[in-house]
Amino acid sequence: MKWLQSIANLVAGTSAAVGKNLIVDTDLFSDVDDAGALLLAATSPEANLMAVNVNYPSAYSAIAASAILAYYGKTDVPIGIRRPLSDITFTDNWYHHLGEYASKIAFQYSGGSLPWGQAEKAWDPVKLYRKVLAEAEDGSVTIASIGFLDNLSGLLNSTADSYSSLTGRQLVRSKVSELVIMGGGYPSGHSWNFWGSDPSFTAHVINTWEGKMTFIGDDVGKDVLTGRPLIQQGPANDPVRKGYIYYNYHEPISSWDPLTVLYAINNLDGLFVVGNEGGYNHIYPNGTNQWVSDSEAHGQFFLRLAVSNETAAAVVDKYLLQGALSAKAKSNEVDEL
Repeated sequence: MKWLQSIANLVAGTSAAVGKNLIVDTDLFSDVDDAGALLLAATSPEANLMAVNVNYPSAYSAIAASAILAYYGKTDVPIGIRRPLSDITFTDNWYHHLGEYASKIAFQYSGGSLPWGQAEKAWDPVKLYRKVLAEAEDGSVTIASIGFLDNLSGLLNSTADSYSSLTGRQLVRSKVSELVIMGGGYPSGHSWNFWGSDPSFTAHVINTWEGKMTFIGDDVGKDVLTGRPLIQQGPANDPVRKGYIYYNYHEPISSWDPLTVLYAINNLDGLFVVGNEGGYNHIYPNGTNQWVSDSEAHGQFFLRLAVSNETAAAVVDKYLLQGALSAKAKSNEVDEL
């Protein structure tokens, strides 16, 4: 019912209830579960998506993010991306069966703040962080990191500017209620999100962040296979549905990033349990992580599923399909006005 009420409010031109303030920092490029996570962030009535920062420097990544947001009616959500930009597309050199999707969505669904060929108009990600955080109420912002941590490292290193007299660290302490990070293994692991770009940035962020951090490890979403209901029952022209088809040819995929965004929006919500009592995550120079036992350390947590992989998949699939259908329903209502 919340989803239907949200649609009704939008069609009527009234303001829907403001949800949790959310910034998504994504490596939208290779694995399509980043696109699924954006679908959830853009369509959930419990989320107020404030910004999307892209941490993989392909122009197609920024334009695809813009296309997805535009399709779901979020053309006003600003997008940042780290530089220098490239025109690299994804090639599956590991498994040799996964398909490229970002450039296809970018071209076929061009729109929003970054139409085809205009990726350079994207925000600098650190400036975007500083602007959005400076304008937010204290302690009101949740950041979901579903990729590399380069942008967040830049935020921590930032100094006073026209947006705020505070340093990056001061802005984080003042404005961010929780940083939710997809990556790592618990109690230890060697995760792509931590070493795949520059592990020194990962170590910088995680080893020095001041505030609540919650981690969702690689093992949590690996066997939560989702996407088939969206593919089979979703609107034919939905860009994320198309992305799932391009990427894995009608087969379901792991759900690391959608689960992370669901937690960022709804917290534990019966889907997760906290896996630790005290302690903290430590990152080594090569990106390997180790959970360190420390009864006096608080404020860092890692999650486990509270349900079976199959039940978790059903929850993710429900929200993916509801989000896609709600966007389609809203579009149809607007067309009829």
